[in-house]
Amino acid sequence: MTTPALVPPRDAIARDVRRALEEDIGSGDVTADLLPEGSHGRARVITREAATLCGRDWFEECFRQLDPAVRFEWFAADGDRVTAGALLCRIEGRARALVTAERSALNFLQTLSATATATATYVEAARGTRTAILDTRKTLPGLRLAQKYAVRVGGGVNHRIGLYDAVLIKENHIAAAGSIHSAVARARALHPGVLVETEVENFAELREALAAGVDRIMLDEFELHELSQAVAEVGGRVPLEVSGSVSLDRVRAIADTGVDFISVGALTKHVRALDLSMRVELVDAVP
Repeated sequence: MTTPALVPPRDAIARDVRRALEEDIGSGDVTADLLPEGSHGRARVITREAATLCGRDWFEECFRQLDPAVRFEWFAADGDRVTAGALLCRIEGRARALVTAERSALNFLQTLSATATATATYVEAARGTRTAILDTRKTLPGLRLAQKYAVRVGGGVNHRIGLYDAVLIKENHIAAAGSIHSAVARARALHPGVLVETEVENFAELREALAAGVDRIMLDEFELHELSQAVAEVGGRVPLEVSGSVSLDRVRAIADTGVDFISVGALTKHVRALDLSMRVELVDAVP
């Protein structure tokens, strides 16, 4: 698992931003050319709705790649709960850089804040239980590390980052290997030291997974009473994760069964971007 609020490497953030700016600017911002060359600007960013803020590093990098001398004054940090109408930051820099970077910067801030906000809502629903909220690999293409960071900011815990840092044996793998036991044995032989988790759909598979010595078991589409039964039967021998048909209105009931993890694809897949506004004003011309 990844340490909460640990920001991705600077070069990863720079790559995300470079790709976004190249996509948006292309051969040049033909609208920004309307502004006087060398003019200086100030901007204010506000949120129109309550949220958990996330994405400051990506936001700032969008402007810095166009104007290294740009300055920021923040009034909230990543992880802070902000209210509707709150002033998030002030920015000063070259006016053309401000208007050119605006959309990409806001896209990062609104999307990552949305993931952090959704995560915080699920985490709050499970508060007081032993259950941690996990993300999935159902992330926006190219923004895996960014959205995984946003989950941590919202109080959640990262599942595997990709296909390389944990083995997750699902029904297709089991069918190809012939059994859970065979799949687990092969995973151990090929990738010693890597966490091995297997998905199970019934109690026969649960018992087979236990006998195979997996590190974690994913209970897929189990009913609430079945989850309680599984927790009792496993007796803490391996952590149990719940997956499938997880919605906010069911999270508390699932957590109350005593499972260790609930994985929620909606944290990164069903996000609704935060409503933000950025207004720029010209101040003067830079000599």
